[in-house]
Amino acid sequence: MRANILAIHTLFDADRSEHAGTGLAARGATLSSRIVAEVREALLDGRLKPGDFIGGEKEIGARSGVSRIVARDALRTLEASGVVEIKVGAGGGARIACGNPRLFAEALAVQLTLADVSIGEILDAQRAIECLASELAARNATPADIRALDALCDQAEERLGDADAFTRASLAFHLAVAEASHNRVLVVQLISLQHVAWPRRNRTLTRKVAQGILATHRALLRLIEARDADAARRLMNEHVIMIKGRRVAERRVKRKPANVCC
Repeated sequence: MRANILAIHTLFDADRSEHAGTGLAARGATLSSRIVAEVREALLDGRLKPGDFIGGEKEIGARSGVSRIVARDALRTLEASGVVEIKVGAGGGARIACGNPRLFAEALAVQLTLADVSIGEILDAQRAIECLASELAARNATPADIRALDALCDQAEERLGDADAFTRASLAFHLAVAEASHNRVLVVQLISLQHVAWPRRNRTLTRKVAQGILATHRALLRLIEARDADAARRLMNEHVIMIKGRRVAERRVKRKPANVCC
């Protein structure tokens, strides 16, 4: 811990020396963002670890030669992005946060929406993620994972008559397959894409289509249980291609202008 605190001091001192000749207005405009960048860089370089204490706004301000207001702005930015956790009051200050990859999933989903990424692009990426997740699930799934997938199939069967409930159950099954891969990166990426691509209400889902989806899910479960990674990957590939076709068609119908009678 002491070594990390000294490293933070060194980092801020070196940066302050490097920018000593910078104009006051330019420095004022960039100091907060530079503090944020320094902390992120130290984290990515391994000089800071989750749980390391980096100080409060007064201490950070003194180290970097800026006002408490600038230090406070930097800490708020780091907190909002999930890099630090801040405790207020006596003995308070900022510590490097423990990881929460799901924050990344939500942030990425928002950015994909703002960038108006097409449903086709989303589902092409989802196919890549889910195919690999299915392959890894067949290699890595535990007995508990298999039981969870089986239970989700049973739940979906009970909800065949409720399109919205069945859609939620299907989402849960796909996510459970990714979780059975035991690859957290794939799980987070899938969560992000599901935020964007998975319908909240599925108005075009018929009972016949739902039965076909459930049959595919049960077949995939059997392949995962049998440790047939290649076949699991192929089946998921075919399944997501089908999903893409339905989602693209649904978006076209949704965006088609209604007939106007005058």
